[in-house]
Amino acid sequence: MAGKYYEEFDVGDVYEHEPGRTLTQFDNMLFSSLTLNPQPLHLNEDFAADTEFGECIIHSGFTLSLVIGQSVGDTTLGTTVANLGMSEVEFPTPLFAGDTVYAETEVLEKRPSDSRPEQGIVQFQHRGRNQDGDLVARIDRAALMVREGTSP
Repeated sequence: MAGKYYEEFDVGDVYEHEPGRTLTQFDNMLFSSLTLNPQPLHLNEDFAADTEFGECIIHSGFTLSLVIGQSVGDTTLGTTVANLGMSEVEFPTPLFAGDTVYAETEVLEKRPSDSRPEQGIVQFQHRGRNQDGDLVARIDRAALMVREGTSP
């Protein structure tokens, strides 16, 4: 199993996730359409040209999903029970078609579950950066993780 068990995480661990992912306007349009979000800032280049960005920006929900998704193979693949929530989410720099996103995850804290002794809670911080190293997303996420010797 590629994911790590609760016991395998140490506070302060940082995982660099490969590969990076180059974004396209098709990705943006598909995600916006799948989520029924008609915001013209994501879908309409003519509209977006008159905004401060000058072009369509990538949907922040897609950015969030991508950065967390890039982490799964290195951290939680097959060993997570559930997402418990996200306490902080920010997008300090917009993304555009043609940008490439690279992600890393830091383990902020962990503790055994009070109600589920066969599981533990890990607090992750996922960070996404563009090809220039600019921070494009920071997500603090709690996950319920399987303990070694048990199953999800």
